[in-house]
Amino acid sequence: MKRDIYCKIVKEVEEHDPWFQQRRNAAGELGLSSLQKVTVAFRMLAYDAPADSLDECLRLGESTIIESMRRFVRAVVEVFGDEYIRAPNKEDTARLLDMNQRRGFPGCWEALTAYIGGSLNEINVLHRSHLLDNLAAGEAPKVQFSINEHYYTMGYYLADGIYTEWATFIKPIQSPVGRKRQHFVVQ
Repeated sequence: MKRDIYCKIVKEVEEHDPWFQQRRNAAGELGLSSLQKVTVAFRMLAYDAPADSLDECLRLGESTIIESMRRFVRAVVEVFGDEYIRAPNKEDTARLLDMNQRRGFPGCWEALTAYIGGSLNEINVLHRSHLLDNLAAGEAPKVQFSINEHYYTMGYYLADGIYTEWATFIKPIQSPVGRKRQHFVVQ
């Protein structure tokens, strides 16, 4: 995550919930910082880590870690939910398609990856993607693009090998043979 995005999240969460603000205790010593409390929540989410595995590296007690996670998730939903935790609108969809077009992937909605052996798996990722809801219902925004003089009217997703075999999931070639196929390979 870029530093400026991380700092924005910390600032917004700290302003939303005073519990994240650093305070002095009864002895006048500074307590835990908002950075410690937010970082532990991010680590729990990113690494699917239990609270007791993070207590030593960030110097927080297990109960504080659990409270940080609970309050962080609530704050993020309340602060950012209306803008970011929603189904994409037409402008969002157009922006995604344009961004991926510039990256060399015309007609690509997004790249899907799943954590093998982690907290996320294929079914969870599929259920969490608002973009896939319409696709599963047989509906999708119209897209027009051509690759090698073949014309397509439906977008696709870049996906890793864990995903279901759907025509709309484009997976990389595992063992490419020849220079031409090596441009679409899993590293």
